[in-house]
Amino acid sequence: MARTLQSGDLRSRRGCLKYLNEILLGGKAFLRDPRIVAKRMAIGAATYLPHVNKFIANHGTGGTNSGRYCYAVWLRHFTLARATVPDLGLVRVAELGPGDSLGIGLAALLSGAEHYTGLDVVPYASATVNERILDELVELFRRRVAIPGNNEFPEMHPNLETLEFPSKDIPSLEACLAEERVERIRWSLRNVGHPDSMIDYVAPWSDSARIDPASLDFVFSQAVLEHVDDLSGAYSALRTWLKPGGLMSHQIDFRCHGTANAWNGHWGYPDWMWRTIRGNRPYLLNRQPYSSHRKQITELGFRIVREIPIKGNSALTSSILSARYSDLSDADLTTQGCLVQARKGD
Repeated sequence: MARTLQSGDLRSRRGCLKYLNEILLGGKAFLRDPRIVAKRMAIGAATYLPHVNKFIANHGTGGTNSGRYCYAVWLRHFTLARATVPDLGLVRVAELGPGDSLGIGLAALLSGAEHYTGLDVVPYASATVNERILDELVELFRRRVAIPGNNEFPEMHPNLETLEFPSKDIPSLEACLAEERVERIRWSLRNVGHPDSMIDYVAPWSDSARIDPASLDFVFSQAVLEHVDDLSGAYSALRTWLKPGGLMSHQIDFRCHGTANAWNGHWGYPDWMWRTIRGNRPYLLNRQPYSSHRKQITELGFRIVREIPIKGNSALTSSILSARYSDLSDADLTTQGCLVQARKGD
């Protein structure tokens, strides 16, 4: 079991410097400046200023404003879902945290889904960006472009065994891309939420009653669940929404997201320090390791059918783990991310 930092370790200036160095800088001896942590805490404190917080809220999320990015993300989840559950229906799909556009959902519709629901905490998605991305996606699907790999998107996971376009998984591609259907999707974008629309956009999605129980075939997310504080509530809602036998697919990033120099340095911050660094950014990070996600998924009765972890050396020594994370296993300390797919029982 890892030893937690004791109060006596901070009694001397040397002890404090060592502590900050280990958490923030991965133990690099040539970077021992405690001003680094002061800067991060100052940034967090500044988010309580209305203008700063408004700027952050309007800054967008990045990524999904590119058609090729949306194409690459969807085809990763889609091809792995087909490989995991070949007979899975994909009539009604939903996405947690679509971000700056509904592009990944548009890719799902162009692959044969009949209805897409985007679920976000605030309405980030831009109508203008959505239509541009639809046109980009139609061209990519019509040309059957290979799935963009890590040379183009080095931070995108999971890695696939092949990047070939999955023609066998979309046997009705020509019908999906028929001009009449593409125009119906475009109309749906302009009339989100209309009873005849193929697209719903729910923001905020905290009210699980916004979606009918047992109505979804497939729910997915890309680098979203590490930002959700109420994980139990989120997974419970997904269980409610999914049909019996439905599948969820989540790529989760457990790294520090720039809050420390060591990739897992956020697990070294004591709670008081993390509260200051986080500031008034409620969706910054929940700091939950993979074991926490796995436990909640299985306790809700899901059956995990695929796991693709991303492993890395722990940059955080066990003696620097905060009390909250003192029991982290070596597996958690070296898991930078994971694709998990789980199926609801029949």
